[in-house]
Amino acid sequence: MEKISRFNVVHRLRKRNLLIAINSVAALSIFFFGYDQGMMAGVNTAVEYYTRMGFAHADENGDPVITDSLLQGGIVAVYYLGTLVGVLFGGWFGDKYGRIKSIALGAAWAVLGATLQTAAMNHSWMICARLINGFGTGILNAIVPVWATETAEHTSRGQFVAIEFTLNIFGVAVAYWIEYGCNFYQNGESAFVWRFPIAFQIVPLLFLFCIVWIFPESPRWLCKVGREDESRYVLERLREDGVQSTGKAEAEFQDVRNIVELERKNAKSQNYLYMLFGYKSGKLHTGRRVQLVIWLQIMQEWIGIAGVTIYSPTIFRIAGLEKGTIGWVAGLNQITYTLSTLVCVFTLDRIGRRWTLYWGSVVQGIVLFIAGGLIRVGTDAKDAGNITRANTFGGGAVAMIFLFTMTFGATWLTVPWLYPAEIFPLEVRARGNAWGVVGWSIGNGWLTLLCPIMFEAINEKTLYIFAACNVITIPMVYCLYPESNQRTLEEMNLLFAADSIWNWDAEKNYKLLVEQNPELVQAAGRGVSVVDPETGIRKQSRNMSLDVGAMKGAGSESEDEKMGTTKHVP
Repeated sequence: MEKISRFNVVHRLRKRNLLIAINSVAALSIFFFGYDQGMMAGVNTAVEYYTRMGFAHADENGDPVITDSLLQGGIVAVYYLGTLVGVLFGGWFGDKYGRIKSIALGAAWAVLGATLQTAAMNHSWMICARLINGFGTGILNAIVPVWATETAEHTSRGQFVAIEFTLNIFGVAVAYWIEYGCNFYQNGESAFVWRFPIAFQIVPLLFLFCIVWIFPESPRWLCKVGREDESRYVLERLREDGVQSTGKAEAEFQDVRNIVELERKNAKSQNYLYMLFGYKSGKLHTGRRVQLVIWLQIMQEWIGIAGVTIYSPTIFRIAGLEKGTIGWVAGLNQITYTLSTLVCVFTLDRIGRRWTLYWGSVVQGIVLFIAGGLIRVGTDAKDAGNITRANTFGGGAVAMIFLFTMTFGATWLTVPWLYPAEIFPLEVRARGNAWGVVGWSIGNGWLTLLCPIMFEAINEKTLYIFAACNVITIPMVYCLYPESNQRTLEEMNLLFAADSIWNWDAEKNYKLLVEQNPELVQAAGRGVSVVDPETGIRKQSRNMSLDVGAMKGAGSESEDEKMGTTKHVP
């Protein structure tokens, strides 16, 4: 393929090897995302940092005394304002200029932001730097999952996403241990303690920027912009072994080309504002899907993980751990967190998205209530001078925090990032994923701004708020979120065709549509798309519809035709 650079790995790798290479690059971006999140936990506790930024000072024991919790939280939270803007820009840029250029642009912005953070001399400088860094991260988060999804087969998408998020949490763990090691330099009082961990993220970002240029563009985007020969070639390298053609690549290419033609007919209605309110989406109910992914991401943060990740040293200090112990305990927590994500790799496609969220919410809610109670009892014991009793209850609270992060890694970590990639029509999947990241930005920014204020005002009772949010998610998921597991992307249009917001109505309507359209379900099950992603109409089918009533009318008309009569259907 002359139009694709001869240095591109698509010429040298095929099928699984090519998919692994692509997902390794995607995982590198997600590793940076995790590292950048975990990094601020240690930075916030560095003496030189919080003194220079002006939101705290050290007491006689060397512990930080927060004097401006709003500034502390604001420095952390402004990053998520940057991601919110970046993800919306990234969705637009990615559709116009391609996935590869978008990833490179996101990495470049993130390098600039990380460099400015490393050199920050005051809180104003740091706030601006984190805003820029967040903008770059937002672009990456909007495009990288889409790029990986558009190149992977639908049968392996869930597992690939789960594996990638193992790298995400590995990034968090690396951040913790780097900062733990830096704390030993000059008794933790040097600027090196916080500047080096920030600078370290530049390494994977520069590598990502350099290497992504030799990877193939999304075959779907190539087809969309009229580069059909390149699209067909990339799909052939992704799906065929080069020995004997199975026809899979050509069938997928024809599917993509048909969808592109349909997108052009409906492009006028496909923008962020129309998606948010479901304007002109008809039976696809795009607005409902946008609201579902936004609130799923917001609740992912409010069930406690954002607070536990960034403020775990604060939680451990409240639990009674000594300053020298907090660092390695927090790092050990991240190691167990990383390992727990492997559970999701093997269970997500077996028990489904909904049950994964259910058992996660139940366990997380229970352990957070227990952790809060143990911290309270331990604190009272310490105030009474009973150090032995205080240490016992403090140790129990720490164990609960470990169990919480392990459970989250096995459940809620992956599903809110996978669900947007599954439920949106192909035409708007990139922008649908962007709306999910908007929800993540809102949830993270909102929570990290309030976290220091809550911990300062109500201490361990903050954990009770997180526990209550876990309880709320159970009826929320049960009532509003249809199961996407083991259903093809074409079936998602049937699943969301009901006018009711309730899950049971969606499932009932879905079953009726499946019964009335058996050819659609069977064809989609074989991996061949037969549905217009905008209208839900089956290609070359006179009866296909997402409206049960319309189907009944069509069926009646067909019977009349068989009898040689005609019937007017209003």
